[in-house]
Amino acid sequence: MYPEQHRFAMQLAQLSRGWRAELDRRLADLGLSQARWLVLLHLARFDHLPTQRELAQSVAVEGPTLARLLDSLEAQGLVHRQPAPGDRRAKLITLAAPARPLIEKIEAISTQVRQEAFAGIDEEELRNCQQVHERILANLIKR
Repeated sequence: MYPEQHRFAMQLAQLSRGWRAELDRRLADLGLSQARWLVLLHLARFDHLPTQRELAQSVAVEGPTLARLLDSLEAQGLVHRQPAPGDRRAKLITLAAPARPLIEKIEAISTQVRQEAFAGIDEEELRNCQQVHERILANLIKR
């Protein structure tokens, strides 16, 4: 019916899986699953101490899923949870000192994968691709 749309959708799914698989392969020596290193990266990018709810929204996971991930990261000594002032139910999430060098390694490896993946693609091609992706996302959000 729409062979180019189907092909594009399949390539997009393959790209996403391939990108994650390559990152997982290169980050395997750090002893972190994709879900855990993703939480660390998101946490490092906040300009304030996020609540567990804010972090879950940022990572795009459900609260109980994030709670399990934080349990394992806390057990590894990479994050801490502390009560939020004014709300006994909310927890603020902080990075522990040992997480910082780990995040630097994750960032360096991620940058290397990105540079390799975008080799030979010029800025205009990338902008065009981003515009198409933005329109597709906007169409999906409308639904």
